[in-house]
Amino acid sequence: MRPIHFAFGIHLHQPVGNFDHVMAQHVAEVYRPFLERLDERGCFPINLHLSGPLLEWLEGHDPGYLDFVGRLVTDGKLELLLAGMYEPVLASLPRRDRLEQIEWMRDALARRFGVKASGLWLTERVWEPELAADLAEAGVRYALVDDRHFLVSGFRREQLHRPYLTESDGRRVALFPIDERLRYLVPFRPPAETAAYLRELRSQGHRLAVLADDGEKFGGWPGTREWVYERGWLDDFLSTMTGLVEAGEVSLTTLTEALAQVDPGGLAYLPTASYREMEGWALPADAAQRLTNLEHDLGKDRLTGPDGALVRGAHWRNFFVKYSEANRMHKKMQALSLLCRRTGDPSLARRALGRAQCNDAYWHGVFGGLYLPHLRNAIWQQLARAEAELRREERLGFEWLDLDYDGHSELWIHSARFSALISPFRGGALEEYTRFDEGINYADVLTRRREPYHHTPIGIEGGHQGEGAPSIHDLESGMRLTEAPPVDQRDRAMLLERVLPADLAEDFYIRGQYRALWTPGSSTTVVDENEGGLTVGLVRMEGTATGLEKRYRFSGNGLVAVEYQWDPKVFPNASRFAPELSLAAPIEVTFDPGVDVWTYGITTVAKSERGLEETLQGRSLTPLWPIEAAMARIEFGR
Repeated sequence: MRPIHFAFGIHLHQPVGNFDHVMAQHVAEVYRPFLERLDERGCFPINLHLSGPLLEWLEGHDPGYLDFVGRLVTDGKLELLLAGMYEPVLASLPRRDRLEQIEWMRDALARRFGVKASGLWLTERVWEPELAADLAEAGVRYALVDDRHFLVSGFRREQLHRPYLTESDGRRVALFPIDERLRYLVPFRPPAETAAYLRELRSQGHRLAVLADDGEKFGGWPGTREWVYERGWLDDFLSTMTGLVEAGEVSLTTLTEALAQVDPGGLAYLPTASYREMEGWALPADAAQRLTNLEHDLGKDRLTGPDGALVRGAHWRNFFVKYSEANRMHKKMQALSLLCRRTGDPSLARRALGRAQCNDAYWHGVFGGLYLPHLRNAIWQQLARAEAELRREERLGFEWLDLDYDGHSELWIHSARFSALISPFRGGALEEYTRFDEGINYADVLTRRREPYHHTPIGIEGGHQGEGAPSIHDLESGMRLTEAPPVDQRDRAMLLERVLPADLAEDFYIRGQYRALWTPGSSTTVVDENEGGLTVGLVRMEGTATGLEKRYRFSGNGLVAVEYQWDPKVFPNASRFAPELSLAAPIEVTFDPGVDVWTYGITTVAKSERGLEETLQGRSLTPLWPIEAAMARIEFGR
């Protein structure tokens, strides 16, 4: 029998805005030793993707590692893969931005390593059918997707050990299915099991096995460094692969070589899809729990069989429905990208927008950085840089638009110094307040939500058992809480008004265990421009009486004053008017008249590859004016 071609690929990535010490630690403990061991043992060729954010960081902090990679590329030991330069989910971008991101990456690889890459690592393996035409136009010959993308279309697993062809709008690209079984064998199980699987595939007449996955598996995830290096998995794996190659059973290959040597399986049209875990993470909490229950009822044998692929969660874009904060970042990016195109695409703004398209902060699972404030802050900082460049010398102005595509218009106020977004539908809540000099959106505070892992999933045993290292499924299923964390009643923003009972205790308010006597709904809005700035008046009627009049006064330098007037007779006597400000960073705030203010840290409990983590998202400030005061004023941004 001929040897089976084994295309082995790793993807190395760190997000825009990640801490320098995290970057350095991964290079020292994962990325460098992995390639050095392969080089020592001559276990090549392999396929490698270095993400743009990591590539730029290495240029500034560890160019020697890139020189090492360059030598391996020159020696024909590595095939470098494309992606969007700043690791965006390509399907989520405007079409021109997709093409540009790939072109940036191709140019960066050509400049640094002297290669013209034509294969693509598809970020988070998020596929949409129309991507084929864009990839082909961008000069991509092949892309990597999960075998699950094929299985959900009715392909059988035994058909997937070869490339396939797909097209969109008459433009063709090849697709390599990544073998899920290999993803869970390497490096989590003893190398002998990988060898046995490759031999099994070869005995069945298959010509190709494809594995491409996160490089952080090889020492960056909990338990993997000890397993991969200290307990000898990597040395054993390399010895096993070398033995298979020398015995003529396996031939290590690049994906370009595999495309030339293995006949394609024919035509395939794939649906919108991502990897199995991602589709579950994208579901709302209640639906995710129902999916877990369904999987339990079907049983492991049924799920791992042909029927399992037909049990699916949601698509990646559903994170924009699940998390308003992700949607707001994404739609702000799209709006600025369009503005950038209309104004001649200044390069500084274009690059900042490219970095703001980095995927990590837009979603949440075991991975994904939505719950990490420093990653969201990095996105908003890049958006601030882009908008500051696009609004140079601009006077204070406004426009109406449905920025977040929820069917309700928002008021976008902006100048050369700041950008703000008011939602009249939410009673005039301030959903964004970005000051360009600081590069901070002070309204970027994550809402405390119920996540499915806040309750013990039915029928799943937690943790890793037996020989090997824990996979992500093991890590995820082992996460448990003894008590569910607080949940917010409304999505957070700056200036959410409530009328609260006078006897409400502060600790109940902090935990969200209360019922407001009144909250504003959609408000009538009037905008007035004048020499001193811009005034936005919002009125909420209660029957024939004015429940609340809220008036913003914006100055061009970003100073915001908010004035309230209300009719005390509309509300119960024993009550307090309590507008809440959720702040992502410290900023001077004044209250007039002076009043007691409840303040607390807004914390969330979320899962990561390290387990369940409590994270400070920002601070809540809630002044408590007696309802008979009838008026109040808040000022910030001075």
